[in-house]
Amino acid sequence: MRIAQLAPLAERVPPKRYGGTERVVHALTEELIRRGHEVTLFASGDSQTSGRLESVYPRSLREARVKDPYGSNYWTLLNVGLAYELQDEFDIIHDHLAPLSLPTANLATTPVVCTMHGPFTPENRRLFQTMRGPGIVTVSQAQVFPAPGINHIGTVHNGLPMEQYPFDPKGNGYLLFVGRISMEKGVHLAIEVAELLDMRLMIAAKLDKTDQPYFREYVEPRLSERVEWIGEVGEDERNKLMAGARCFLHPVTWREPFGLTLIEAMACGCPVVAMNRGSIPEIIKTGVTGYVVEDVEGMLEAVQNIGQINRKACRAHALRNFSAKKMADGYEAIFKKLLND
Repeated sequence: MRIAQLAPLAERVPPKRYGGTERVVHALTEELIRRGHEVTLFASGDSQTSGRLESVYPRSLREARVKDPYGSNYWTLLNVGLAYELQDEFDIIHDHLAPLSLPTANLATTPVVCTMHGPFTPENRRLFQTMRGPGIVTVSQAQVFPAPGINHIGTVHNGLPMEQYPFDPKGNGYLLFVGRISMEKGVHLAIEVAELLDMRLMIAAKLDKTDQPYFREYVEPRLSERVEWIGEVGEDERNKLMAGARCFLHPVTWREPFGLTLIEAMACGCPVVAMNRGSIPEIIKTGVTGYVVEDVEGMLEAVQNIGQINRKACRAHALRNFSAKKMADGYEAIFKKLLND
């Protein structure tokens, strides 16, 4: 198949540091190419791919400090326009920019699959319910629940090529939080758990300008020798932190569509303790890869019992269920069905 992969421009594909969607797009693109498909990647000019790269900007927008890198900026709109202008060159367009790109995708004559990486909200739900041309793929079953009436054609869990991730059979004594400092990610709850258990907490996370008020009120006053914020880290350093951690805390306060860092932590043998929100129960197998809990009290109890988790079994579950190969299997089946229909 001739496949277009339309990626965000905010981060390089794959990202240097933060960037879950871009990491998934890279893994899928390379696995599809390995299977013999002809893939064109629409992404920032510094992206890396063994396929054909089409770009409207030489580097990631966040690195270039372009205003509103995640929104409807000029370069992102141009990226969408270029991909659909070249639609006749492809058998299928796989669009990772919905809902921003949905009006354009709805007019396409080439079959379009849109993977929704973010949440369905009251604001964007009507857009999906009205513009039903593209087939919508969700990254978890829980994600689609708030959006009845959309053209939902399947669910494919995210996957990554994690076979080479480092593994530590024991782990050290620290707790770990990775991702983004924000209220919805629940960093303040991770700090509360660490303080109540008198354990060291490493926070490897980026801080966006919009989240600085939250940081100043809920996080910064509680930083100490025991609670350490080391900032945004690269993939290698992050993986080493995951492999060495006693457990990974994910106290989200929103219906998260898919927690990519969860499968990466598990692939390093690091058990995960996470709040029961959105997709979390689809990712964590309680008693095997960690624990799904309801509140801080449950998180405290889970951390105290984390030694019951077999770290080898944790890693095996992640590699078996969230590999790039399994993800590509799911998308290949959807692409073929869409073309046959």
